[in-house]
Amino acid sequence: MKQILCFGDSNTYGYIPETGKRYPWGVRWTSILNEKLGLEDYRVIEEGLCGRTTIFEDPLREGRRGTKLLPVLLETHNNPDIIVVMLGTNDCKTVYSATPEIIGKGVKRLLTQIRNLSEESKVLLISPIHLGERVWEDNYDTEFSPKSVEVSKELANVYSRISREENIYYLDASKYSSPSETDQEHMDENGHKALAQAVLTKIKEIEAA
Repeated sequence: MKQILCFGDSNTYGYIPETGKRYPWGVRWTSILNEKLGLEDYRVIEEGLCGRTTIFEDPLREGRRGTKLLPVLLETHNNPDIIVVMLGTNDCKTVYSATPEIIGKGVKRLLTQIRNLSEESKVLLISPIHLGERVWEDNYDTEFSPKSVEVSKELANVYSRISREENIYYLDASKYSSPSETDQEHMDENGHKALAQAVLTKIKEIEAA
């Protein structure tokens, strides 16, 4: 059985914009991907966590720094066939004051960990969906700012360049999905479906290479 490790934040976890709960199996994109690939032949390992960053410690919540947990997961799952990384949205929060380039350096640290600890795995780097234009307003998520929205839109260019430098696969999630109007931050059910299909197509491309 082939294994695909999906390492991400709340949009990998399957956060429901309306309720703050989690989309069930069959709705979140990782599970749709697993069903489309075939449950008998593939295991998609869902490692999404709300608030997860690349390299930053969240002062309000424990265990959100990606570089702290990823090595543990790589050892636990022992060279999965493909590792999918989709992080960066939470790095845009005002508390971190991070530029797109700094976030990109965080991504490169994650890629270095993968190269050192899971060298047989193929890697798919996904730049996340953009933040909504009003995400920073009082009714949504005040941990972000208008600048956060700008930074989120610039991540695709940085991640695309990194993927070329690192000779890994790349996908821009913002071409397939957008944040819901409900919270300006997380995908709705249609967004999860669209992203799942895009990732499926990329997985097939990776396997055919």
